[in-house]
Amino acid sequence: MADSEWLAVAFEEHRDHLRAVAYRLLGSVTDADDAVQDTWLRLTGTDTSAVDNLGGWLTTVVARVSLNMLRSRRHEQPVGDSWPGTWELAASTGSPVGPPGTSTAMPAADPEAEAVLADSVGLALLVVLDTLTPAERLAFVLHDMFAMPFTEVADVLGRTPEATRQLASRARRRVRGASSPDHTADFARQREVATAFLAAARGGDLSALIALLDPEVTLRADAGASPSGRALQRQGVQMVAHGAAAASSRAEHSQLALVDGTVGIVFAPAGRLQVVVKLTVSADRKITAMDVIADSDRLRGLKLAILPD
Repeated sequence: MADSEWLAVAFEEHRDHLRAVAYRLLGSVTDADDAVQDTWLRLTGTDTSAVDNLGGWLTTVVARVSLNMLRSRRHEQPVGDSWPGTWELAASTGSPVGPPGTSTAMPAADPEAEAVLADSVGLALLVVLDTLTPAERLAFVLHDMFAMPFTEVADVLGRTPEATRQLASRARRRVRGASSPDHTADFARQREVATAFLAAARGGDLSALIALLDPEVTLRADAGASPSGRALQRQGVQMVAHGAAAASSRAEHSQLALVDGTVGIVFAPAGRLQVVVKLTVSADRKITAMDVIADSDRLRGLKLAILPD
């Protein structure tokens, strides 16, 4: 077998694990796939003859690629183009890297399944991870989720093991709060209302829509979502309910999603994102505000994760 063929086979053995690492770091299946592809390109351009632990090397690379992507979102300084050299790998013990389920901390599940986080605790975790700094997120994910030693995580971050341990500790405290009863109840309520609203909109059920809306509900639409091409605001249950019922054909092809940390709705025919609806849900399960977004710049700035119906 040629070296290039062997390298491709070896990479495929680790692909699922690398996608799982990248997904937990980035919170996006698309971004995770981009990070894995970048890792493959780095591998093909590297002399791996002295690499004893290919899995560890690949995990380090995908982590650094993901860290750069996280930092670019926040306009922070990237780690640069310094990828682990063969001497690092020859000396690295690494944590075991392999197919899903080999981690002793948490199974490396398929990122596609992670993208449809079905339970409220999972949603809360995703939201909390998004509030962490890139360094905190990487330290927590690599150490707590994939059992990577702090010495190796520190190499990825370019920090001392002790500083890395402190980053993970801070992240851990914030993540623990995601499983609190208040967080769980909040996400469950949001999801319940959003599911009912989408079902009512799909069926054009005006009475069901009115029952879900606060009497003083406010709808805001940016210029891209407004027929007039100008941003607009409407208030009142009747006006908003009739508008939602009139959009039943669009609702039929819409999905629930996590939008910047709260449950909302996305319209993405053929996988092309066109409209996002952010919902504000009150404690008594009423929608008090709807923000309809279609402007391309605003859409690009949203953090989205599709949820199952």
